[in-house]
Amino acid sequence: MDYQEQRFRAQDDLELYYRDYGDRGAETTPILCLAGLTRSAPDFHELALHLCPKRRVLCLDLRGRGQSAYDPDPKNYNPATYLSDIGHLLNVTACHRVIVIGTSLGGILTMALGAARPTALAGVILNDIGPEIDPTGVARIGGYAGETPAAMDLEQAAKHQKQLFSAAYPDWDEAQWRAEALRTFRQREDGMLVQNYDPAVADIATEQGDSPVDFWPYFKSLSHIPALAIRGALSDILSAETFARMAEEKPDLIQVSLPNRGHVPQLTEPACIAAIDDFLESHGQAKH
Repeated sequence: MDYQEQRFRAQDDLELYYRDYGDRGAETTPILCLAGLTRSAPDFHELALHLCPKRRVLCLDLRGRGQSAYDPDPKNYNPATYLSDIGHLLNVTACHRVIVIGTSLGGILTMALGAARPTALAGVILNDIGPEIDPTGVARIGGYAGETPAAMDLEQAAKHQKQLFSAAYPDWDEAQWRAEALRTFRQREDGMLVQNYDPAVADIATEQGDSPVDFWPYFKSLSHIPALAIRGALSDILSAETFARMAEEKPDLIQVSLPNRGHVPQLTEPACIAAIDDFLESHGQAKH
């Protein structure tokens, strides 16, 4: 196996899961990967394999996702609890200063870490997320995230993902859709694929979405932290206008716009790999 499967107890004793790639003793700054609303650690597997020869990479399943336990109290599916869990992970792994790669919700949490634990951040990489979220994309995600599809075989699951996300990945072939299905769903012992997150995650997020939050103060907390922002040119979550304003608010922000991608870039596209490698070469060469 290319990584170690690890578990730890959150401060409320809920068991959480993360993948640990690479050498714990590496002298380079470790990476923490945080996935989107209903996503989990496998989203970062290919990127982690690329990065781990030079550095440690942690990929967390937020509570209620993947192999982390489901919370008996769905009200705990909120940013404050997630930030507490992340802080606890950094403590138990002795990774006191990291570069965080945050996709979608993971990027929101990354910005919030800038306010809550700025000294823990050696740098941030925001994947298709910004301080303003396009309501078009929010409505789209809300339309599918709260549904629980029936168990599917691999071909059915690939077709399901293609129907939902073909606009975001117009150039994918069938093999890529099958790979996406395997990243997304949990495989039962009978080989069938089923949903891999607590449905309450989406329900609570929908309720929280009724009271929009101004994330600009969180983004501005990154003013002295090196940052790379990646946007899918077809994104319905991060608008071109918000992306442009991010550069105005943070003039040293490195930006990459990825053609032929919506929400979200996979981070394994050549332009993403090149940008991430360059960023880490500049800002992730030594532990502090």
